[in-house]
Amino acid sequence: MLTEQNYKDGQILLIDKPLQWTSFQVVNKLRWLIRKNFGIKKIKVGHAGTLDPLATGLLIICTGKFTKRIQEFQGQIKEYTGTIMLGATTPSYDLETEIDQTFSIDHISEKIIHEATSHFIGEIEQYPPVFSALKKDGKRLYEYAREGEVVEINSRKITINEFEITNIKLPEVDFRVVCSKGTYIRSLAHDFGKALNSGAHLTVLRRTKIGAFAVEDATTVQYFEDQLRPKIETT
Repeated sequence: MLTEQNYKDGQILLIDKPLQWTSFQVVNKLRWLIRKNFGIKKIKVGHAGTLDPLATGLLIICTGKFTKRIQEFQGQIKEYTGTIMLGATTPSYDLETEIDQTFSIDHISEKIIHEATSHFIGEIEQYPPVFSALKKDGKRLYEYAREGEVVEINSRKITINEFEITNIKLPEVDFRVVCSKGTYIRSLAHDFGKALNSGAHLTVLRRTKIGAFAVEDATTVQYFEDQLRPKIETT
């Protein structure tokens, strides 16, 4: 069992983020559990890369002195799996918002889907979603979007190392992507729809790897809590 000093000296915790939780909620929950368990007032806890609330999968959580390594982990290559729904778009590029436009998919074949992935391999320009936590003039983009205010968003260079179609059951397409820091899979889904002369949005997303770390080695928030719960309940 880890000690208070272990957490202060620094730990890397691999957590499988639950659906609907924000990354900050996971951090806050783990911080509270560690503080409660050891009766300490302060402990540094941070995550190395946000996941959207509608995504699940690997979060790297750093404690104590290891929070200084967060940038190191953030810069590593990431792997995602998920599902793209063809034939419709949403303003957020995922299920956070309602469908705003529908498109025909009658012209789309499995061959066309596989061929379209080649347009996204390598270094490409990508526009982040308007519903994102990126800041412009000190304000988050999603705040502008929710107020109906249109703002100019600059593209950014990202790298897609692999873009594999793993299953096709139209209108749904399952995929696996290996990509650089700063890649928005929601934007990739949206742009993929355009490449198919249709529309698309992301319906499922799971982060499976960050560098050498894999979600198979992660624990759930509940498991982490259960490990500490006996001591918490007796204090």
